[in-house]
Amino acid sequence: MLQVAAQAAVDKGGEDLVALDVSQPLPLVDIFLLVTGNSERNVAAIADEVEDRLLEAGHRRVRREGRAESRWVLLDFGDLIVHVFHSEEREYYGLERLWKDCPTVPVGVAEPAERA
Repeated sequence: MLQVAAQAAVDKGGEDLVALDVSQPLPLVDIFLLVTGNSERNVAAIADEVEDRLLEAGHRRVRREGRAESRWVLLDFGDLIVHVFHSEEREYYGLERLWKDCPTVPVGVAEPAERA
């Protein structure tokens, strides 16, 4: 699930991907994937692509928040929560600092791929 979401984000121009294993402090969630977009339009496009690909892969979305403003979109897929930030919001809220005690998870993604 993480790889599908990460590749979708990169394919739409997502940057600075960080995956955090939050399973110890949050028993209902395994991973936070943090992604940065460079504009509101880019944030919306990244979130839409991540959601579409995870749904295509058979995963069920629990919740989606923030699409109207597209400054911070949260996609909750149960075990995976994807946070797509505008760069200013990512710096301001600093989730990496808040969850600094959680280990990172390698996110191996290929170069942006074109979808058929």
